[in-house]
Amino acid sequence: QVQLVESGGGLVQAGGSLRLSCAASGRTFSNYAMGWFRQAPGQEREFVAAIRRSDGSTYYTDSVKGRFTISRDNAKNTVYVQMNSLKPEDTAVYYCAASRFYGTPMRKYEYEYWGQGTQVTVSS
Repeated sequence: QVQLVESGGGLVQAGGSLRLSCAASGRTFSNYAMGWFRQAPGQEREFVAAIRRSDGSTYYTDSVKGRFTISRDNAKNTVYVQMNSLKPEDTAVYYCAASRFYGTPMRKYEYEYWGQGTQVTVSS
């Protein structure tokens, strides 16, 4: 089992920044690819970003490219997403997830473990 706990969400004005953290426990963190997803009210949960376990390569959905940066600190068992130039359409509950997939998991079913989510609200 892997337990994931997100933090860092909140209310921010458009154009502002937030950094979300996700602390993992239970298994060897470096053995997992990590991802961030988000879910807005009435919407499906969607992929935001992922970081591979093998070489730390990163991948983003088009709408956040150039604004969000995913990173991981294996010594701290933590994955981050730095979110800059936030827009009202970024408002959602953000979830981190862990996958043993060796490639780049970008689909919900490729992730075995999920956090409880943290709310991000961007005001216009």
